[in-house]
Amino acid sequence: MNKEQSPEIALQLLEQKIDALVQVCQQLHEDNQQLKHQQTDLIHQRSALMDKTEKAKSRVESMISRLKLMEI
Repeated sequence: MNKEQSPEIALQLLEQKIDALVQVCQQLHEDNQQLKHQQTDLIHQRSALMDKTEKAKSRVESMISRLKLMEI
């Protein structure tokens, strides 16, 4: 390796490292977007389940009230 090749090789290695870093950044960005979508979906699912739970609770309470009235 002579003095002219050394900077060229160093530059090529740096370019390879930068390319690898760019790929990692792109993958992390894609993963982050996917996680944000999953989070949004889970928030909506949680809200829907809370609504269903509240409706079921209300119906059960209503049935209990009617049963108590029947006991009298």
